[in-house]
Amino acid sequence: MPIFEDLTDVAYEIENGLATITINRPERFNSFRAKTCDELIKCFKHAWASGDVGVVCLTGAGDRAFSTGGDQKQRAETGDYGPSETGLFEIETLHRTIRDIPKPVIAAVNGFAIGGGHVLHVLCDLSIAADTAKFGQVGPKVGSFDAGLGTGYLARVVGEKRMREIWFLCRQYTAEQALEWGLVNKVVPAADLMAEVRQWADEICNLSPTALKVLKQSMNIDTEQFIGTGQMALTSLMMFTETDEAKEGITAFNEKRAPDFSPYRGA
Repeated sequence: MPIFEDLTDVAYEIENGLATITINRPERFNSFRAKTCDELIKCFKHAWASGDVGVVCLTGAGDRAFSTGGDQKQRAETGDYGPSETGLFEIETLHRTIRDIPKPVIAAVNGFAIGGGHVLHVLCDLSIAADTAKFGQVGPKVGSFDAGLGTGYLARVVGEKRMREIWFLCRQYTAEQALEWGLVNKVVPAADLMAEVRQWADEICNLSPTALKVLKQSMNIDTEQFIGTGQMALTSLMMFTETDEAKEGITAFNEKRAPDFSPYRGA
């Protein structure tokens, strides 16, 4: 029986200590809207409180995408990411929940992890990638950015030079490149991805949950300052999205053409 009957954007199941949370919007490359964030938070918090859960896996439905970030079609259609339970786009709350849940979170990267989807996998404690996965940022292409955990914490993972390359060039990188850079922990054949997650989860579930909780909290302390930076960045982003420059990015994306940002290069 499903744990929650009202989920539309997310699938959630628990089996032998492993909670699997799946972004279930394959027709939109598992991009997230406000409702998706609400449901992800709901599932993560259930896993947080559940004595049946020792490890959480975050993945995407299908074999094409883990997540391609914020739903740009939704943004183009309505000017925002759609309605939410609180009236807020709770992406920062989702980021905090992934970091704060006192249980290891494994990203099972089954395809494209791009933009805000790339940030989600970076924030997970561990990342296991299918050999078909692709990684990268896209914000500056579509008039968006992440100036908090998506940059500062990413630099801790791959180093300053790599982080700047990822954001300043907006290229896509293979799973093998991601492994070489330390962006993922392991690469496996796509058909073996969830079996590998299961194996890692089984090993983790044999360990002391209190020890794991304290370890995760201690690991987070060093990068807590990026939370405040991210909140400031989100405020800036909300104002930036109303500018002609940002609107050119999202319009070009939906029209499948290269954006023209040349009028905005002045001081």
